Amino acid sequence: MAQVPQTFDAPAVRTWCGLALRALGRAREEIDAINVYPVADGDTGTNLYLTVESAAAAVEAVFAAHEVGGGTGAAEGTASGPSLADAARAMAHGALIGARGNSGTILAQLLRGMAQVFAADGDRAHTDGLGLCLALRRAADSARQAVAHPMEGTVLSVASAAADAATGAEGDCETVALAAYEGACAALAATPGQLAVLERAGVVDAGGRGLVAVLAALVETFTGRTPEQGASPSAAAVAADGRPLVPHARVCPAEDDGPGACAPPASGPAFEVIYLLDAEDTAVARLRERLDGLGDSLVVVGGDGLWNVHVHVDDAGAAVEAGVEAGRPHRIRITHFGAGDAHTGGSGRPHRERAQRAVVAVVPGEGLAALYSEAGATAVLARPGEQLASGELVEAVRRAHAREVVLLPNDPELRHTASAAAEQARGEGVRVALIPTRSAVQGIAALAVHEPGRRFDEDVVAMTSAAGATRHAEVTVAERQSWTTAGICQAGDVLGLIDGDVAVIGSDVAATAETVLDRMLSAGGELVTLVLGDEAPDAIADRLQTRVRESYLAVDTVVHRGGRQGALLLIGVE
Repeated sequence: MAQVPQTFDAPAVRTWCGLALRALGRAREEIDAINVYPVADGDTGTNLYLTVESAAAAVEAVFAAHEVGGGTGAAEGTASGPSLADAARAMAHGALIGARGNSGTILAQLLRGMAQVFAADGDRAHTDGLGLCLALRRAADSARQAVAHPMEGTVLSVASAAADAATGAEGDCETVALAAYEGACAALAATPGQLAVLERAGVVDAGGRGLVAVLAALVETFTGRTPEQGASPSAAAVAADGRPLVPHARVCPAEDDGPGACAPPASGPAFEVIYLLDAEDTAVARLRERLDGLGDSLVVVGGDGLWNVHVHVDDAGAAVEAGVEAGRPHRIRITHFGAGDAHTGGSGRPHRERAQRAVVAVVPGEGLAALYSEAGATAVLARPGEQLASGELVEAVRRAHAREVVLLPNDPELRHTASAAAEQARGEGVRVALIPTRSAVQGIAALAVHEPGRRFDEDVVAMTSAAGATRHAEVTVAERQSWTTAGICQAGDVLGLIDGDVAVIGSDVAATAETVLDRMLSAGGELVTLVLGDEAPDAIADRLQTRVRESYLAVDTVVHRGGRQGALLLIGVE
């Protein structure tokens, strides 16, 4: 058995995040299936997974930065790794910015509450069992405060029970973690008796079930094994892998109360609105009051100037406007609860037949997203300067609802993430082919030859060939002084990258773009694709089209608007 930590240090945080992510990955479908409150939209497991994935990625980034920088900047760290405070803050921040849905937002606040204890007054006083008790207590209390109208029978009840049980335990981290887990198991089993909608559906609370999985991972962190069923009377409420022994659903006979007897109340707001918010504490207090009057399921988590806001409303625009009044909302996500979601009164989701084949592609701008969508692909919008999580790609594959999926990452940095997503989707029974496209223009070329009617292997070969035959370039502006393959660039210089390497350093966008285009066409080409970013000069497309028409016979040019794509210009030559 691998060596396990004896105290709650930075490696323990890293291990816990990894184990929690794995546990939620295994339980995701089950948790989605029992999701009936506050909205029966079947995504609680997925939302929790994506939230923890973001937290785990942030912790890994801290460890990676420490290895590269040799610990520079980590005042409390050691030569061997980051401090507990650094790791805990990273975990909390990652969960905050990646939180999804009602349960994911609450989990982010639970992790933030724990981090506040671990990061306070140095590490030493908070690495033992007592420190873990304090962290679990702070987590439960802060999560309850973040919810506008706390309800018993939810993840809040499970968190409070875990903290209560931990407080009554005396010993090391292993003892405290096991006590918290057992308390959570008992509370989870009791949730149907606390919330009528759970009792009608014959399930335990989905968010609480997810928290039990996270706490089981905490036990495994300090013991090296998953907690066993029957470790105590209260633990008998779940199986060895953390699954509740409460039935997932019961069949309601027609004579019960008619259709919907097992469903939640058929009323509620039509939209879920989530956004990150840069704002002062006083402004957030006013925002809470404003949003509480607009809808329900209000959860506002965070602090120190950065918040994650979640609310269900009928007027999504008003919820966003309230955020604008409070500060700067960004990464806004608005989801309409479909007719099949119990929250909006539907009696069940209409059955939708799986398509035979679909294409899922990552794109860097709204314009490209629209272009790909018009061509029939499921587009995933990349966020500038921020890495997509594999769970987001898996979610897109599920949304495509097809038996066969071609995945286009359109970015070399996403290849491993896309590979992980493809592997997970294959485990769910979807046939996935990953084409390692390095740019959105290569994806356009692949999509142009996509034919759903031919054999899957033949289609993948044709798309791969089209992408591979497309050279790609981009024109962008340097943010700082740097060494490049073309020499030293200064902040503000215009850079022309061909196939990922800096080939041209200039001062004028159009002139640099012309030089890049000439170099690419010197090896031949039949079609030039230009994708203009929002900040590209107005006349650049006409200038480049004229250049191609006058200098290169029989070469066609196509121009697209990419929107906020990061680069000023993307160029593809087929």
